[in-house]
This record gives sequence, C-alpha cells and structure tokens, in this order.
Amino acid sequence: MQALIISGGHLEDGFAASYIENYDFGLTIAVDSGMSFFYRQGWAPDYIVGDFDSVKPEILQSFLELKEDKPKVLQFQPEKDETDTEIAIRTAIGQGCGAIHILGATGSRLDHVLGNIHLLGMAMERVVEVIMADPNNRIRMVREGLVLKKGGQYGKYVSLLPFTPQVTGLTLTGFKYPLDQYTLECYHSLGVSNEITGEQAEISFRDGVLLVIESKD
Repeated sequence: MQALIISGGHLEDGFAASYIENYDFGLTIAVDSGMSFFYRQGWAPDYIVGDFDSVKPEILQSFLELKEDKPKVLQFQPEKDETDTEIAIRTAIGQGCGAIHILGATGSRLDHVLGNIHLLGMAMERVVEVIMADPNNRIRMVREGLVLKKGGQYGKYVSLLPFTPQVTGLTLTGFKYPLDQYTLECYHSLGVSNEITGEQAEISFRDGVLLVIESKD
C-alpha cells in the first residue's frame, strides 16, 4: 500500500492535484496545516496528525465535525521529540505502507527541509521507500542501486550526495558524467548536476547511503 502525506511546508495546489492523479494511494495523512490542502480540495484525509499549532482553527473544526469519512485524529503537545512529519511517517509505516510520498515537505524553513530529508533514512532503515516531491525536485534516499529511465525522469538534472562519510564502488552508466568504481566522499560537490544521456541511467554502488535528487530549473 502506498501512502500520501501532505506536510505543512510550501505546497502548490495545481502541482499536488496533478501529482496525486498518477498514484493510487491507500492511505492519506494531513500534517497540521497540510489539512488546508484537503480542505480546499473538498477531500477528507484518513488521518490528521500534529500539534495543530499552524492550521486554522476553522479548518481543523470542519474535519472534526464530519459525520462521514471522519479522519482519525492524532494530536500531540508542541513540546515533543518528533516533528509532526516524523509522526506521520511512523503512522504510515505502522499501517503497513511500503511506499510513502510526501508533498509540502520543502519551503523556506531550511531546518525543516533538512530534518525531513533525514527522515528518509528513518524509513529506509525500515525498508520503506519515501519520496519527497515539489514542483522542482524529487528526492529519495537509497542504500542500493537504482535505474532511472529518461522517459520517466523528474527533471533535467540528477544529483547524488553521499549521506554516509563514503559511498564506495559508485558506478554510473548512461550519464553525461560516468563513474567507475568511484569512492564518493562527504564535503565535496562532485555528484551535483549530472544528466541522463541514454534511454536509461544506472546507479550502482557497493556500500553507503546516497541521496538522489532529480531537479528541474
């Protein structure tokens, strides 16, 4: 089962609605002010999660007063160890979701963006794929190789950033800038802004964790 999480960062309704049309989501979760998107679309999520410090009270109340399709409510105090988005991811994993898509996880709060990127690793360790997407970026974290098809790429550029001190044995084929058994290390920008040149591009490596970011200008 795939889950959709709408977080409380920047979100464009047109992009989100178009993105959702491409997937069959068995579980939907609104994170705090992410409820606003569902409210504007006239949809009810399966869960509403958070401390509810940023959602408008009237929007929250509208979901609490639903007679049918009423969301399950997971409300927490603002003083807690996990962010609302982490609680949402853990909720989706607890419901047996094998893949999670998060929209609204980027924006002007860089601390939240970086925190959300770290949460990709929390899910990865539980063998659950998480994809963060916005109109310009699709972000994943992997500990195994993957294949990117040119016809299905998210944007022109593919950036690979090591999320461990080293990613060893990195081999890139079908890219403008190939690599062969390379050791990619932290604190360097070598993996930024590669491009797919073949019908598909393959990323393989021996050990480590990679952040894979597909980007549009």
